[in-house]
Amino acid sequence: MPRLSSRMTFFYKRIFPIIFFGFILVFIPFWLFGALSSGRSAPLSFLIVPMIVLAFSYFVMKKLVFDLVDEVLDAGDALIVRNGGQEERVALSDIMNVSYSPLVSPPRVTLSLRRPSIFGSEVTFCAPIRLMPLSPSPIISDLIRRIDAQRRQ
Repeated sequence: MPRLSSRMTFFYKRIFPIIFFGFILVFIPFWLFGALSSGRSAPLSFLIVPMIVLAFSYFVMKKLVFDLVDEVLDAGDALIVRNGGQEERVALSDIMNVSYSPLVSPPRVTLSLRRPSIFGSEVTFCAPIRLMPLSPSPIISDLIRRIDAQRRQ
């Protein structure tokens, strides 16, 4: 079965947050050690700002990254959706709408479902990464055409 979701999903969901949050958390002790070893007190703002950045980044990633399913496969008249060891088959006729956002990172595809699945009433996955990000994705355009054809039948 052809894969519709990006192979970079694992990186976006698992590796990048560890690197990003780890960098910020490692930065704080190094800065505190540097300030204390020079004999001056550390301003409180240098602790508050990284905490604000951590909180803001977490909420942005929760909206844009953590809700992505792990894998979406094309099974012809249905899509196989996998996330965290769970799998569900979603018929193309059960998809109400396809929303494609190529200008966010990672590029997102959201499928609105007629009947909620085990993943909810919307399934969001990472679209395949393109070299020309401003051009439409042929894979997603083909999926939209096929869903529309199923809806008309």
